[in-house]
Amino acid sequence: MSKTDPRPHTPLLAVDVLVHLPGRGIVLVERRNPPRGWALPGGFVDVGESCEAAAVREMREETGLDVELTALLGVYSDPARDPRGHTASAVYTAQALDAGLLLAGDDAAQAAVFPLDALPPLAFDHGKIVHEYVRRLASLRPQGGVAQT
Repeated sequence: MSKTDPRPHTPLLAVDVLVHLPGRGIVLVERRNPPRGWALPGGFVDVGESCEAAAVREMREETGLDVELTALLGVYSDPARDPRGHTASAVYTAQALDAGLLLAGDDAAQAAVFPLDALPPLAFDHGKIVHEYVRRLASLRPQGGVAQT
């Protein structure tokens, strides 16, 4: 887009996926590219692709996992959430069809499962996203229930 283009600049669109393996934890990837660090698997939506298709594709590319999306956790759009520029992300929860296939791929240096109570420092706003997920899990649990990591 040129400086004379009358169209407004808009945020980039991304997806992230939170896969919780009950009794084990959540799937995270260590980013190979800047900004480095651990993060929920995800990436940018391609032109002509739905957010849902992008989420499934990114999981397969970054973790080797085929997933079934279970819910839209939320849309995160704080202009400061990504140091590379304004990016809005649709964040989905999903179930892995075969968690034994977990393997880092694409732009992930590593893929691993971390207990919810022992997460590494997370990139972007992914710590906030996981915190909101845990809070929702707690609200669904019967009083006195025990959290599964």
